[in-house]
Amino acid sequence: MKGVVFLGERKLQLEEFPDPSAGPGEAVLEIKASGMCGSDLHIYRASGSQSALGFRAASPVIGGHEPCGVVAEIGPGVSPRDAQVGARVMVHHYSGCGVCPHCRTGWSQMCDEGSVVYGITGHGGHARYIKVPAKTLVPLPESLSFETGAAISCGTGTAYGALRRLNLSGRDTIALVGQGPVGLSATQLAVAMGARVIALDIGPERLALAKRFGADVTINAGGDDPLAEIRDLTHGRGADLTLDTSGRPEGRSLAVKAARKWGTVCFVGEGSNVTIDVSPDMLRKQLTIVASWTFSTVGQADCAEFIADRKIAVDDLFTDRWRLDQAEEAYKLFDKQTTGKGVFMM
Repeated sequence: MKGVVFLGERKLQLEEFPDPSAGPGEAVLEIKASGMCGSDLHIYRASGSQSALGFRAASPVIGGHEPCGVVAEIGPGVSPRDAQVGARVMVHHYSGCGVCPHCRTGWSQMCDEGSVVYGITGHGGHARYIKVPAKTLVPLPESLSFETGAAISCGTGTAYGALRRLNLSGRDTIALVGQGPVGLSATQLAVAMGARVIALDIGPERLALAKRFGADVTINAGGDDPLAEIRDLTHGRGADLTLDTSGRPEGRSLAVKAARKWGTVCFVGEGSNVTIDVSPDMLRKQLTIVASWTFSTVGQADCAEFIADRKIAVDDLFTDRWRLDQAEEAYKLFDKQTTGKGVFMM
């Protein structure tokens, strides 16, 4: 089979790999949809001397950490509760030792012994098949498309995990800084949770999508004074909650400054840094700042159920659908960060 390999320096290629076969405790998934995530761009852009997101693979690895499809094969010792041939499933794209407290509670990305990250240090979903431990599989509700399952497998699931960490409710006003795929997902989900949503981005295309997804107000984050606009909309107090999905220093700083006294800020974007003026922007506001790194297997299943029950149109995130042999064109467009989400359909 052919798989997409990121070479860094904004280059990739399709390479030939053997079709996988399931060993003990493993399952082979026939990929139906494999999403493109903003985190892929760190790997796609990396220089030869950089490791992607703090990880480095020893040999060429198939990219794509949002796999979704149908179980094609199971290996010896796999419980029917973990996988059955023909089942529609998502992949929790990490695996760890399986016995530490983090692995036992579904947080294998935080494994005490270190974890495999599918699409970065282990073969991912940008191919016809993927082999993973059966315990990484998460059921995909029948009412959801494979594209939606791919989105939940990282970007949309990450947004859901962050909103739950913020304890978002219908009484809250939330400012969402960054309207890439994760930010747009957060807009959709926050609207479904009943919150008042202020969406910020520097791109008019993404702000238009946020408005279409139900944001009450959209603000150009690169405008004259987005902070003043947020305060004008909140009686001078600032937003109850803020979430930065941009991963950029200026985005994070805006999220901190835009939060009201006693408010809560959440960071999810990978990489980079932020400088905070501790006294006025944090200490004297009694601010709470939290981080949210993707989700657990339980959180992924909860996200899928929430979306299915409320009929949230996650498929509308996808502005571009591609074949695998169009990967070079697909990532050149995605790298511009002006569109919604892209997905490879098999």
